[in-house]
Amino acid sequence: MEITLRDVRDADLPAFFAQTNDPEGIRMAAFTAKDPSDLARFQAHWARILQDPTCLVRTVVAADGEVIGHASVYGSPGEREVTYWIDRRHWGRGAATAALRALLDLAPERPLHARAAADNAASVRVLTKCGFLPTGTDRGFANGRGEEVDEVLFTLPA
Repeated sequence: MEITLRDVRDADLPAFFAQTNDPEGIRMAAFTAKDPSDLARFQAHWARILQDPTCLVRTVVAADGEVIGHASVYGSPGEREVTYWIDRRHWGRGAATAALRALLDLAPERPLHARAAADNAASVRVLTKCGFLPTGTDRGFANGRGEEVDEVLFTLPA
């Protein structure tokens, strides 16, 4: 799937909010906000991200101009982590892989880290296609599932 990344615009935030409130997306991501439907918390979260000069955050746009998600790099040097969210209507078409590859071109620092719920085969596949290597596991409480969930930890080496 052909996508582009661009700077986040205020007009993108309603699409992000809707996408991050999709029940299947929440279940797959697992590690989500405690209450994804809390619009005030969502707005405060994005205000912090967009004001933080250490965050590299981009809107993922489909070839037809539709906002289909976001991708970002955040964290302190040496602990930088990638994250992405793609609208479920675009799953299975290569959008997440294309978005992550484009993001990695914008973020040359290495190593980079990532996490995925162990049973989220699609995200595990996206990360490995983009060169991330599994480096460990963790287990933590996942708000999106209301229970503890196993995670796979990944690193994109230097």
